[in-house]
Amino acid sequence: MNLRPILFAALLAAGIHGASAATPMKLADYLALNGPAPSARIPYGEAPSQYAELFLPPGSGPFPVAVLVHGGCWTSKFGGITQLRNMAGALAARGIAVWNVEYRRTDEAGGGYPGTYLDMHAALETLEKQAGRYPLDLQRLVAVGHSAGGQLVQWMAGRSRIPAGSPLHRAPILKVPAVVSLGGLADLRSEAALIKSSCGRDTVELAGSPGPGRPDVFVDTNAAELMPNGSRTWLVTGELDTISPPRVAHDYAARARKAGDAAEVVILPGASHYDEVAASSHAWPQVLGVIEQALGRPQP
Repeated sequence: MNLRPILFAALLAAGIHGASAATPMKLADYLALNGPAPSARIPYGEAPSQYAELFLPPGSGPFPVAVLVHGGCWTSKFGGITQLRNMAGALAARGIAVWNVEYRRTDEAGGGYPGTYLDMHAALETLEKQAGRYPLDLQRLVAVGHSAGGQLVQWMAGRSRIPAGSPLHRAPILKVPAVVSLGGLADLRSEAALIKSSCGRDTVELAGSPGPGRPDVFVDTNAAELMPNGSRTWLVTGELDTISPPRVAHDYAARARKAGDAAEVVILPGASHYDEVAASSHAWPQVLGVIEQALGRPQP
């Protein structure tokens, strides 16, 4: 039996009960996050950042699956896959298998457009292959992304709407029916100014440059325009989030609903941008509840 998730959950519980709900987490607290070692580390490409970590719960399964995609302003400067091991360990302790994805970012060779998006494709294609090797139930799947990772998981949900002439077009694809975006910055067109002020990123880094065959750079990159896609999205944001304020979640949800998709906004009281992903945070029980709801698990 894999006892690491169980032991990790006990430590987290102790941390939650001893934490002060009145103290929002800061960047330094987020960067200090870590968690248990994964059950397996599986490459999906040849570059150093092209791999995912698989966390398996105790038991025989098959287990529902959460795909985790970290943030960091699309750069390697602000942490990444290591910090999301904190969530991964807590989810595995709840009987949820985790596919924790690393990827090439804008300041890495091959990252940005189209490389970062191609990495998302490859990570999901590799996950499909693992379902024959490990006890994974891909019929119960949720993609969970934080900040820049929120943009990427929201994009995952709309992949079927990418035009056939795009280098990002794929068919067939693994359907992502449920998305939990934690402080996500998914609307690249409408939120360009906020992305620049919050992360220092320009549209060209995330969506590429216009060209004769691609005059609109958002046609295959902007999750907000790849709707309706039939997914259900939970936009979860800390009340005190200054990177992706609650207004962003409400605006995206309204756009999704207008397009015909289901979208819900969950605001975490007293929480910052970093409380959203910490299993030791006072906001974690609420975040966990949303993830379990997205997987169709019974709610207390």
